[in-house]
Amino acid sequence: MFSGGGARRPEVPARGRAPGRYRAAVAYFDAASSLPLHPVARQALLAALDEGWADPARTHREGRRARVLWDAARESAADSVGCRPDELSFTPSGTHALHTALAGALAGRRRVGRRLVVSAVEHSAVLHAAEAHERDGGAVSQVPVDERGRVEPARFAALLRGPAEPVGDVAPGGGHVAGAAVAALQSANHEVGTVQPVPEVAAACAEAGVPLLVDAAQSLGWAPVTGPWSLLAASAHKWGGPPGVGLLVVRKGVRFAPPAPADERESGRAPGFGNLPAVVAAAASLRAVRAEAPAEDARLRGLVARIRRRLPELVPDVRVVGDPERRLPHVVTFSCLYVDGEALLDRLSRAGFSVSSGSSCTSSTLTPSHVLRAMGVLSEGNVRVSLPPGTSEEDVERFLAVLPETVRGVRELLTTGAAPTADASSPDAPSSDAGPTAGTGAGAAAERAEAATEVTGTAEHGPGAPESEESKEAEGDGGGAGSGRTLDARGTLCPVPVIRLARVIGEVPVGGVVTVLADDEAARLDIPAWCEMRGQRFLGVEGTRFRVRRER
Repeated sequence: MFSGGGARRPEVPARGRAPGRYRAAVAYFDAASSLPLHPVARQALLAALDEGWADPARTHREGRRARVLWDAARESAADSVGCRPDELSFTPSGTHALHTALAGALAGRRRVGRRLVVSAVEHSAVLHAAEAHERDGGAVSQVPVDERGRVEPARFAALLRGPAEPVGDVAPGGGHVAGAAVAALQSANHEVGTVQPVPEVAAACAEAGVPLLVDAAQSLGWAPVTGPWSLLAASAHKWGGPPGVGLLVVRKGVRFAPPAPADERESGRAPGFGNLPAVVAAAASLRAVRAEAPAEDARLRGLVARIRRRLPELVPDVRVVGDPERRLPHVVTFSCLYVDGEALLDRLSRAGFSVSSGSSCTSSTLTPSHVLRAMGVLSEGNVRVSLPPGTSEEDVERFLAVLPETVRGVRELLTTGAAPTADASSPDAPSSDAGPTAGTGAGAAAERAEAATEVTGTAEHGPGAPESEESKEAEGDGGGAGSGRTLDARGTLCPVPVIRLARVIGEVPVGGVVTVLADDEAARLDIPAWCEMRGQRFLGVEGTRFRVRRER
């Protein structure tokens, strides 16, 4: 549990927004992405702009005054982290801190080996650094997670000793790779809020003699990271400090070679003239939010528990993801069947709620979130709600009141335009809450489906092109003639293939097989997840062919 000592923030006024800090026209529910300046950060920033403009490396009066501010900020931040002041450096961002930590630790331990061990759900900054390490001739081992997004410490420890599969004794660029040189694990996941077993993994790393880098961006505002970790990185804007300030901690005794050209500032780990006013504000706000953490932890944890409990009651076909117990106090993530994530976020924004998503449907790459993919959970219609300190019960209740109708409206847009005509006997066709089945909406859907069957062939086509013919073919699984069906959803994006599967499954007898042709990467998550949620049997995938057997 993330908690600490300190005073409660002033009472939240009407409309449920904390004084000054979170007052806005909409309810801001994206705290895991960034927070506005904490009032203490703002005060410290303005004061430091007047007092901390000089070069702290100079010995004149103005320089000495700046040095006092810099050293005080370092001591305050080190106290909040739980490290020595001379182990902590300020960097231009959390991403810079992560990249520097990995590059420096790998370079410092190059004689030991060139293999990096990371979890499959690390922040993209860590995974991008891992990719760069591979391109440079190193090796990377990814530790899988369970469906709640949590690593198993024993499995992590096993990969410290050697890769799960043989990779040879020498990496392409030279150097021994069998044993791990460096490991990295986030303290808590940024998309689903799952808290990782850092103390257990850190103990395993210490026993193996492998330094562990902890990405503490999501949790440091709530509590220090415990365990014998070796390196740590964090980002001030995550706890209400100013953007452009990161923390990098390298424990004494860790072999570390700064990757940048030599610089006398920050032990060479963050070259250049530092942003002293922002650094002062970052340290001051970290101390302030830690003082407020106990009350906010308990209050937000209760609000998130309410959302987790009521979501399945209010919204049909929804899956809440992430660990229900070992989690950040303010984050809840869920996915909705038959829903386009980008459309859902847009409608929630218009309704007065700023939320985010890890769904493929809101990604510029049109591929599923690597976190959801690693967890093997539904990716379509994905929403992350992360409540900032000061969130009111009123805003949470208003969100729960708005969400069902918002989801229903997005489902109607998709199910009337993308799905074939519904079979009333299908137990899995989207319900009236997931789209219309009668009246003008259903008639329009039938007309579109009929028009689509006039286009034959299975050539690939774009998302806006007419769909290919849905040919009814037996799959040879013992059901006899007419026991199988193939539908072509190639060229369509999530959640269209799942919507069409739900409409078609009732047209085959129990035991019959539906083969879905789908080339959207998200289908590899969403079709198996749909089968699990609806009690159908997923038989497997070969290329773009997904086979599903009707079980009920």
